[in-house]
Amino acid sequence: MTSYYDHILGLIPLAFVAVAAAVTLLGYSTMIAIPAAGGVGVVLVGHALFVSGPTDDRGVTPITSAPTGPAAADDRAPMPAAE
Repeated sequence: MTSYYDHILGLIPLAFVAVAAAVTLLGYSTMIAIPAAGGVGVVLVGHALFVSGPTDDRGVTPITSAPTGPAAADDRAPMPAAE
């Protein structure tokens, strides 16, 4: 099953070639077409990273604080005596 990121990875080279060809066919030089096509790739990567960023869907709840109370004190190893 393909995900959003699989589509982005396929779309980057496709968009690069298509935009470069289109800009060249419009009469601009390749010195303009290649950076324009690269800009489209940068926009796609930026969207995939920052707008629709990757998430961790494993269902793991992160620990936000250390346990406190008597149970936490009993679980610790005894401190060595100071000499």
